[in-house]
Amino acid sequence: MEMKSLSAIQNYTSAKPATTPADGEGGAGAALKGMVGDFAATLAKSEQVAQSTMMGNADPHALVQALAQTELAVETAVNVRNKVVEAYQEILRMPV
Repeated sequence: MEMKSLSAIQNYTSAKPATTPADGEGGAGAALKGMVGDFAATLAKSEQVAQSTMMGNADPHALVQALAQTELAVETAVNVRNKVVEAYQEILRMPV
């Protein structure tokens, strides 16, 4: 009986580091932060192109491309938000 408990303790201590998050690796938080940064960069670039087009420094084709990229980024963000809300509502519906 004592050997089984000793083996269980050893297995637990060897498995525990695999479940603790590592500080340097990032994970889902770092991925989300990167996506938000990309989203903000896309919006900033589109705004810059729109201002350049209004001043006459950029061609209208670049403006159309920038607006299409912005529209796609906003639609993606809205879809992700909707999926998160749906998942949250589904969790709330689960019986306790």
